Amino acid sequence: MAAEEAAVRAQAETVRRLKQDKADPDEIAKEVTKLLEMKAHLGADEGKQKFVLKTPKGTRDFGPKEMAIRERAFKAIISCFKRHGAEVIDTPVFELKETLTGKYGEDSKLIYDLKDQGGELLSLRYDLTVPFARYLAMNKITNIKRYHIAKVYRRDNPAMTRGRYREFYQCDFDIAGQFDPMIPDAECLKIVHEILNDLQLGDFVIKVNDRRILDGMFAVCGVPDSKFRTICSSVDKLDKMPWEEVRSEMVGEKGLSPEAADRIGEYVQLHGGLDLIERLLQDPKLSQNKLAKEGLGDMKLLFEYLTLFGITGKISFDLSLARGLDYYTGVIFEAVLLQQENEHVEEPVSVGSVAGGGRYDGLVGMFDPKGRKVPCVGVSIGIERIFSILEQRLEASEEKVRTTETQVLVASAQKKLLEERLKLISELWDAGIKAEMLYKKNPKLLNQLQYCEDTGIPLVAIVGEQELKDGVVKLRIVATREEVSVPRESLVEEIRIRTSQC
Repeated sequence: MAAEEAAVRAQAETVRRLKQDKADPDEIAKEVTKLLEMKAHLGADEGKQKFVLKTPKGTRDFGPKEMAIRERAFKAIISCFKRHGAEVIDTPVFELKETLTGKYGEDSKLIYDLKDQGGELLSLRYDLTVPFARYLAMNKITNIKRYHIAKVYRRDNPAMTRGRYREFYQCDFDIAGQFDPMIPDAECLKIVHEILNDLQLGDFVIKVNDRRILDGMFAVCGVPDSKFRTICSSVDKLDKMPWEEVRSEMVGEKGLSPEAADRIGEYVQLHGGLDLIERLLQDPKLSQNKLAKEGLGDMKLLFEYLTLFGITGKISFDLSLARGLDYYTGVIFEAVLLQQENEHVEEPVSVGSVAGGGRYDGLVGMFDPKGRKVPCVGVSIGIERIFSILEQRLEASEEKVRTTETQVLVASAQKKLLEERLKLISELWDAGIKAEMLYKKNPKLLNQLQYCEDTGIPLVAIVGEQELKDGVVKLRIVATREEVSVPRESLVEEIRIRTSQC
């Protein structure tokens, strides 16, 4: 090995010297080829030992079973978005770095920056909201209801068992445009409610608050204007840390006075519904603050609309909800699973928030050359966390997950019938039937039936010599093992009827 490495170094020196001496290009090319061959030969044995087969930290592969579960969740979410009249868009996976900078508060450090690729400083998108705002400003769009499902990237410390990754999907629904207060906001909350009900994830609560109420609360508690955003980031940690730790961060790390922190503590432990809103509207301090009064007035209106939608039983007005992103300007909300209702799992699956969003009226204006604002409100469904729950639940229940949608297997009971199978399967494909066959000239019938059992294919269309003479196909129902003879011309309709009942 040492001798081979020395030979490679000597050859590399030869190539370097030839280039330095500006030798004949053909001679240089010949010696470079020789060097590459020597390196390949040297690395062949080493490569087997050193090559690590793994996905990068915070990422994972999704096999057919995982994708089947994921597609089921996507289908429910997309169907809800479409039910509410949303159009779909897509944007690049990377943006100009300056587009993303300064939009995410303390989380900006989690943005993935790319190496300079010829003059443009780029970053991978952190969410779908900022690219959406850039898209609106760039295309001068002032009115759209859209959804966008795509991957985003964060240099976070992943907790993959809880559905936290560095590469993950977001499913966003947003309403942009100038409308009467709280009507689009109420629809966003209704969408969260519908999706969580459709996916049957167990009991949940949707917490709501308003950035204006938070800012008003900070002002009356004695927080200096310059510390609003950083104190907001601390309050945002209350779902993960006890009040004592959050208070100590505010006072010890962020320099807030202990008195102001204690006053915040009195408010952030309050949660309720319309009754709490009415109480705070009468609060001697908050009612004197213009921002807080505006926020509370809109919150009251929001609850009136949510009452008409019949969903207030799952909504909690919660003064501890902050959502750390800098771009929120009004209503903010977050959906949290309360517990896992599943008899198969002894301990609840801890996954935190499964949806979040809010109003961001100033974000588009940050990109518009003339600062024109487009009011927006939106929601993001935490598909990775939802997927973690569905996956763990299916594993616990041992339910078999189908990874294909094949309706029928074209099989033969005797040898030398490959041509007939190929003719029949082609007819079925042309008619829009999802069909498969085994890639063997003369497969055994038992193996063909076993394949259906293993993969969950509900029907088998069997061709045999007698069936061909009679112009029929024997259709076998895999679950009951019942067999019926079906005229060839009626086969497509029969398969459609029988699979629609599955």
